Amino acid sequence: MTVASGTAGNDAVARAAALVDLGLRACEAFERPDLAARLERVQSGLADPAVHVVVVGEFKQGKSSLVNALVGANACPVDDDVATAVPTYVRHGEQPSAELIVEGSPPLRQPVALQELRRRVIERDPAGAASGADEELALAGAEVRLPRTLLSSGLVLVDTPGVGGLGSAHAAASLAAASMASALIFVTDASQELTRSELDFLHKARDMCGTVACALTKIDFYPHWRRIRDLDVEHLREHGDVPCFPVSSRLRSAAAEAGDTELNTESGYPALVSFLTEHVGASAAHRVAADAAADVAAVCTQLEARFEAERAALADPAEAQRVVSELTAVKERIATLKSTAAKWNQTLSDGVTDLNSDVEHDLRRRIRTVIAEADDVIEESDPADTWTEMEAWLRCRVSHELLANYALLRDRSTALGEEVGEHFREASGDVLDRIAVPDPELQLAGARVEHKIELAKMKVGKQAMVALKSAYSGAIMFVMLGTLTGVTLGPIALGIGLVMGGKGLREEKKRQRANRQKQAQNAVRRYCDEVSFVMGKDSKDTLRTIQRQLRDHYTGLAEELDRSNAQALQRASDAASHTRDERDRRLADIDAELGRLRQLRERAMEVVG
Repeated sequence: MTVASGTAGNDAVARAAALVDLGLRACEAFERPDLAARLERVQSGLADPAVHVVVVGEFKQGKSSLVNALVGANACPVDDDVATAVPTYVRHGEQPSAELIVEGSPPLRQPVALQELRRRVIERDPAGAASGADEELALAGAEVRLPRTLLSSGLVLVDTPGVGGLGSAHAAASLAAASMASALIFVTDASQELTRSELDFLHKARDMCGTVACALTKIDFYPHWRRIRDLDVEHLREHGDVPCFPVSSRLRSAAAEAGDTELNTESGYPALVSFLTEHVGASAAHRVAADAAADVAAVCTQLEARFEAERAALADPAEAQRVVSELTAVKERIATLKSTAAKWNQTLSDGVTDLNSDVEHDLRRRIRTVIAEADDVIEESDPADTWTEMEAWLRCRVSHELLANYALLRDRSTALGEEVGEHFREASGDVLDRIAVPDPELQLAGARVEHKIELAKMKVGKQAMVALKSAYSGAIMFVMLGTLTGVTLGPIALGIGLVMGGKGLREEKKRQRANRQKQAQNAVRRYCDEVSFVMGKDSKDTLRTIQRQLRDHYTGLAEELDRSNAQALQRASDAASHTRDERDRRLADIDAELGRLRQLRERAMEVVG
């Protein structure tokens, strides 16, 4: 990869933007506001492309320091005693600024001073006191804008909270975010080689995101970092082409302060910056440019159809009726495409119904599996001893099942969109829009494990009272028995009573443990029911949104085709009434217009590649 690749990506976007401008002029000249609206949406996407790079890793591996070193500013809070609590998005801006993103539909944005950002986004301390994370607002994240060349092409660096164990709920959220990002950088320090859990996470990340890289941090602190790098590279070979970049944030900072180019090279960051700009940024730029150019080519094709039909009728008046008949037949086919009985519409409706049922069944099956596993664990333990660990396990287990359910929804939705699109490919040649599916972790975050379990075992005093109660009852029973039979048991009755007291204590402990187990099982079920309820509704809402997006997209295409065909039919019908001189002049004009449109379409196809 060379510097030329990053420049080529920017050039491709610039070429695509110029083509869109020419396409808009053509739409205005030929009175097609519907096609112009389509290109205006494309133009907006080119003006502000977003290439998200998610930075993930365990706690205290140097994720925030990595982001700060990349942009040359303290955009993300760094401290030995605290951790990032919410994602921080670092993107380009003309002036340094920061905003808090507050949970809501849609999310609210609250401006905040950069100096205040650290206090608002860091993790709470274990005691629950607000060591930084905002107490009043339910924060979903924070956004920082900086005037940096690295970010000017649309690159967005996402600093995520530590995953807290790569089998945790945060890890599932990171994987979900990676599925919608352009690239993922996995951060691990040079203290030890990659662990099995880290490699498993990277393997899953490769399945969710096409571009993954590893950053080996703190190489200035560990003298043996080269050995660790070699071991990591060997491990990474098993997971495909995952590059590893050894870096030092401290050396990068010192190089920036001293203006030392050699020290900056030693920090390892130039190689990582090149990877982001030349590989990630350039690839995304080429993809965005190709999609925009494809839209321009599709618009040109529709505009050409209008002129080609008119030209055929003008060039040979005897063929005019045949042209009109063909366009009339096309009009009928387009009318069929616009109807609710169209095959694509039925495929969409049936596909969403089937997918809704399959996703719901998959979620219920996964939740039932979690409940069964939880029941087995609870029956083998006492919740008074294990509930804290049990609650953490339950959250992690459920979050990963939700991620798998989310992957099913995402993959099947994409497949459905492609299936529906097959009915339009020959007519429009349109590029399918990428379907966005919400991150299930955002829904999971609102659910809490409300256990209502009496976790406290019997105190020593209460145990004594239970034992004395049972002993007293046993002693009375046997003394009364001796009185009735005329036998005086004396001290023997006291011994028998103590034995009965011990048995009563054991039975009471057993009863209380069984009660705690039952309460724990009920708590697990309540939590899983709440998760199922929230996720079930969100899945249905997502599928309805997907259905509307696809329906409106292809209905809009059918409307465009209908209008293009109507114009062509009108022009072909009018051609029969023209005189020979009028036909000759009109043919010259049409050939000129077709030449310009074909040239524009060919230029667009060059960008598409």
